[in-house]
Amino acid sequence: MREEEKKQSSRKLGIKRFFKKRWVYPAIYIGAGAILLSTFLWFQARDNEGAKENEFGYESNSGHNLAGEDALEVNSPVEDFEWPVADKNVVEVVTNFYDPAATEKEQEAAIISDGNSFYPSTGIAIAGKDGKTFDVQAAMGGKVKSVKEDALLGNVVTIEHAENIETIYQSLEDVSVKQGDQVKQGQVIGKAGRSLLNEEAGIHTHFEIRKDGVAVNPLEYFKKSLTTLQNIDVKKSETVADEKKNEEAKKSKVTEDESGNTKPGNSESGQKGNDSGTGEKENSNKEQNNDAN
Repeated sequence: MREEEKKQSSRKLGIKRFFKKRWVYPAIYIGAGAILLSTFLWFQARDNEGAKENEFGYESNSGHNLAGEDALEVNSPVEDFEWPVADKNVVEVVTNFYDPAATEKEQEAAIISDGNSFYPSTGIAIAGKDGKTFDVQAAMGGKVKSVKEDALLGNVVTIEHAENIETIYQSLEDVSVKQGDQVKQGQVIGKAGRSLLNEEAGIHTHFEIRKDGVAVNPLEYFKKSLTTLQNIDVKKSETVADEKKNEEAKKSKVTEDESGNTKPGNSESGQKGNDSGTGEKENSNKEQNNDAN
């Protein structure tokens, strides 16, 4: 028993001496920290290997991709009005837009005659320098509002680009669009042809830009955006007023020709003359009766 007690006491003394050494406790702390750190890293690596992509919110979804179609649509450039031809260098303006502020000579050059009356041009007539036909293109993307065949103007295509803003193409042949079509800028809508209204222009296309039904000078809006025209307050000018006056004069002239050149004013004047003559006769009879009495 004593020997065993001596052995146990000697072991206790050895342990106490061991822990009394300075390097023992730091070594224990470092070892414990290393074990804890290794355990943490091991669990983290295991979780990452089993994790799915959508658990972190990086789900592949084209509908929520900000760099997809939505971004392209928002950042798409605003179109500018372009010439209704592929190459403006092979064509020329043979009839200009009538501008009330232009010189007298320029205004005379912008007057169109159909043989019976004269009226100001509400657009520009474009013809090929070689006198041949050419493709007529949409000056800006939009929706075809109407396609009509007119006896004087030829085939007429109207394209709507925004609320109350449209382009008009007259004197067309081989029209390749129909009402309701969506057209892109530069898309061919027909070929240049002839019209009875402006026969002097030969093979050409009459091009107009209108806002709120009022024609503006196309030459002032080429290479300018739709927003530019939207921000301008367009009012009915003298051009529109003169056009209406000429149309009324034309109708009046046709009516006079059909009625044998009889003017309403002359008829009224004749009636007044007859009424006046009747009054003179009545006065003369009254005077004779008075003398007899």
